[in-house]
Amino acid sequence: MLKGFFNVPVPTNEPVNSYAPGTRERELLEAAIKEARAQQTDIPMYIGGKEVRTDRKGQITPPHDHQHVLGHFHQGEKSHVTAAIDAALAAKADWERLSWEQRAAIFLKAAELASTKYRYKLNAATMLGQSKNPYQAEIDSACEFTDFLRFNVAYMSEIYSQQPPANSKGVWNRVEQRPLEGFVFALTPFNFTAIAGNLPSCVAMMGNVVVWKPSNTQIYSANVLMEIFREAGLPDGVINLIYVSGPVAGDVIFKHPDFSGIHFTGSTGVFQDIWKTIGENIHQYKTYPRIVGETGGKDFIVAHPSADIKVLNTALVRGAFEYQGQKCSAASRAYIPASLWGELRERMSEDIGSFKIGGTEDFSNFINAVIDEKAFDKIASYIDRAKESEDAEVVIGGSYDKSKGYFIHPTVILAKTPDYETLSEELFGPVLTIYVYQDDKFEETLDLVDKTSIYALTGSIISQDRYAVEKATQVLRNAAGNFYINDKCTGAVVGQQPFGGARGSGTNDKAGSMINLLRWVSPRTIKETFNPDTDYRYPFLG
Repeated sequence: MLKGFFNVPVPTNEPVNSYAPGTRERELLEAAIKEARAQQTDIPMYIGGKEVRTDRKGQITPPHDHQHVLGHFHQGEKSHVTAAIDAALAAKADWERLSWEQRAAIFLKAAELASTKYRYKLNAATMLGQSKNPYQAEIDSACEFTDFLRFNVAYMSEIYSQQPPANSKGVWNRVEQRPLEGFVFALTPFNFTAIAGNLPSCVAMMGNVVVWKPSNTQIYSANVLMEIFREAGLPDGVINLIYVSGPVAGDVIFKHPDFSGIHFTGSTGVFQDIWKTIGENIHQYKTYPRIVGETGGKDFIVAHPSADIKVLNTALVRGAFEYQGQKCSAASRAYIPASLWGELRERMSEDIGSFKIGGTEDFSNFINAVIDEKAFDKIASYIDRAKESEDAEVVIGGSYDKSKGYFIHPTVILAKTPDYETLSEELFGPVLTIYVYQDDKFEETLDLVDKTSIYALTGSIISQDRYAVEKATQVLRNAAGNFYINDKCTGAVVGQQPFGGARGSGTNDKAGSMINLLRWVSPRTIKETFNPDTDYRYPFLG
């Protein structure tokens, strides 16, 4: 629990509703879904507080029901990127001069709105636009987004409270945490509404102005986030929301002299290209930009022969297949001792066989659709290659159908070699690859886990042997930024497990912690002397 600074409310994690049959929250959420499906929403860009519409529109459909139209968004071009930058810079002076308490109040009100008035609208938008079941939408868009806002306010106050020790006689030393000089670009992903809301808001909270480009497949819920920010009193131009392609945005933003940073969640390849572009343009900027990114993952679960088989099975089934494996933290490779594989395979087959698959409107469905046709085709191609390969075998699932929605049956691949492609490459879908090792090769297997993938986001060890836990924790210390013991490798909670990884998984600036907020300020130290010297001569001169 965080202690309060400057009388800021001490944050606690937002309680998660169950949406069990007969509950009031289930009734309210079902009504919000029905209302959203009954209309087509016209979604503008938001630049300088104005709703901007164009003559080019993109269509929004549920991934699980791609014939149904939820609405349309207005597509922008280079001129809109420039307009968003201009609006941000025009708002900058007033925003950064605003006392931090006033900024805090805006985002605390946004948290209140997200968790009350907008809770079901935001959850419904996430369920329909991103194909999340009610529980996954609740822990994401209602709870984690709210947690980000409340905890970040507390972290902000803690940052401002940190000052040099006041033990120098005749001197007053202090630190001022300034916003960055320029504007920040927030580039957000489809898979978490909370991430889409956090990346621009935590930057703005520290006094910065933002140009925000969401994924096209998350625009439906991004529009609701913007409604919340505006109703909370966020001044015009502080966060500007635009819908353009990545290359169009980058061509303007990364050449602008006032570009001061990027807050990114997405693919490793895109992030590396962005970093390269920033490097090539570094001479054009007024200041060195802050580059903060959380990228891909090839997250693992390692089982020791002592593992509790029930714990292991649940960690794998939940960790790999919740939200169709479309979490950066999802378990996508597992290393299982030969002595456990037979029983584990039976348990997994039974659980996966019990999954109901379909649209999010039916709350009994555990598995929904992957995000779009491009993702569907990519994942299906990996499954097809595994079916044909001599080095792999599809042992559970393997079917898929996109006639109504982009549905892929949760699939388990048994890899016969430790370097098979689905043990190292990120798929971002409901596919888990198992590698079975001989029980006496546990330590060698840990080395395999560490070296097989370029990523280092999340991982876990399932073991009842404390020596094995200790060994795994040490050997895999660089293989995961979030490491779990006897649990699945997903489900990081703001304020409890700050999230991020290194290697090919990003800069590990830990969303949901003070560490991340420190990237969005530039400190100035101030020394004031009350009795300054008036002679250059030191005593040693005689």
